[in-house]
Amino acid sequence: MPTDEVVSLELARHLTAVSREIGRQVGVLLSRDGAVRQVVVGDASQLTLPDVGRLRGGVGRFRGLRLIHTHLRGEPLTADDLNDLAMLRLDLVAAVQADAAGDPGSIELAYLDPAAVASSTNGADPFVRVSAPQVHQLEFQFEDTIAALETEIARVARRSVGQQAGERALVIGVSHHEHVFEEVLALAASTDVTVAGTVRKRSGRLHPGTVVGKGKLVEIVLAAMRCGASVAIFDIDLRPAQARGFEDATGLKTIDRTQLILDVFAQRARSRDGKLQVELAQLKYALPRLTEKDAGLSRLTGGIGGRGPGETVLEIGRRRINDRIRKLEREIDNLSRQRDLRRSQRRRAGVPVLSLIGYTNAGKSSLLNALTESDIEAKDQLFSTLDPTSRRLRFPREGEVVITDTVGFIADLPPDLVTAFRATLEELADADLLLHVVDASDPDLERKLDAVDRLLEDMQLTHI
Repeated sequence: MPTDEVVSLELARHLTAVSREIGRQVGVLLSRDGAVRQVVVGDASQLTLPDVGRLRGGVGRFRGLRLIHTHLRGEPLTADDLNDLAMLRLDLVAAVQADAAGDPGSIELAYLDPAAVASSTNGADPFVRVSAPQVHQLEFQFEDTIAALETEIARVARRSVGQQAGERALVIGVSHHEHVFEEVLALAASTDVTVAGTVRKRSGRLHPGTVVGKGKLVEIVLAAMRCGASVAIFDIDLRPAQARGFEDATGLKTIDRTQLILDVFAQRARSRDGKLQVELAQLKYALPRLTEKDAGLSRLTGGIGGRGPGETVLEIGRRRINDRIRKLEREIDNLSRQRDLRRSQRRRAGVPVLSLIGYTNAGKSSLLNALTESDIEAKDQLFSTLDPTSRRLRFPREGEVVITDTVGFIADLPPDLVTAFRATLEELADADLLLHVVDASDPDLERKLDAVDRLLEDMQLTHI
């Protein structure tokens, strides 16, 4: 193919002749050097594109592929055609009509409109369409148009990014509860990523394969292009298949609520105890999410007398994770015994223990500092305290007490995290008094009170 043409008349004739002969849509993916990279055969009404791989390149880059395909029924570009254009970041999509004799008729193409990408107005058509009654009558400078398009979209994205370094995230709200979305926003803001934008899904059921439907997927892709985001953060927990489906459809790295909480914990962990517990929770979360993508890379094991292809990369990965989980669980059991020994010594000394509990960022560390004149790190962010800290407080007449600052609670705390942090949470079971700290100025006070009470019930601590 000549590099400055969308499609040559010769290629169009070949496509329409084959398409009419077999009664199916036929398409080719062309690279910018004019080479045919893939041939796609669909049914009479649509094509299903193969996996074209992850998008590589900088901000504003397109995939460097254009889809030229046939239509048999005189229909214009379909919603599926336009969705493929946006979600796969193709240079353009073109449909050539195949007439009854198998000759090419009219042609219609579409490409992303940089003005629509730059605008955050929902509902606006983000595509530019160009058509001609015959292929040879199409007036479209392919190379110049695509180069200008990439330049403009890159400019829009760079303007949004500015001087900020690091990963940029798009926070996607699909929960029906506003407080859940706001909490995930706060969690995301306390990590190393920059919250570049938000997208809300207001109603409807979740798509079993991609979380949201095709229309919302296109909106998310355009929003990510506009703000230079490479990460999507959801305010709910996703099934592994949903996360993979969304990643495949959009090319965005996908993080759900549990993974976000685990990432925050990993950043906050300072002590060896905390790091071990976070790693255990992360591995238990990751285990069911290992993908089959590398399963074909079988490793031959056994040598002479071996039994052919042995474990796949996937199986080896799972085995190694399971081995590491068992090792971490043994180390955490040892931590539990050491903590229990220290608690036994305190009990023999007759020193009562007061544990500060409450929702994350309620002010527990600030209260401990105020009571004991300490300088424990206290920040206005979620999960600022991860490793428990104990200080002694001497009373004027009644002896002394050990005050312990604990990790904050959060609604629907991931079960793997509760399990991994049992060595830390066991401290609460030996407390003589649990002091529930609440931020009285919080408008969401009642819900957070209930969340802490439910967690205390789940951990069977309501008797203290």
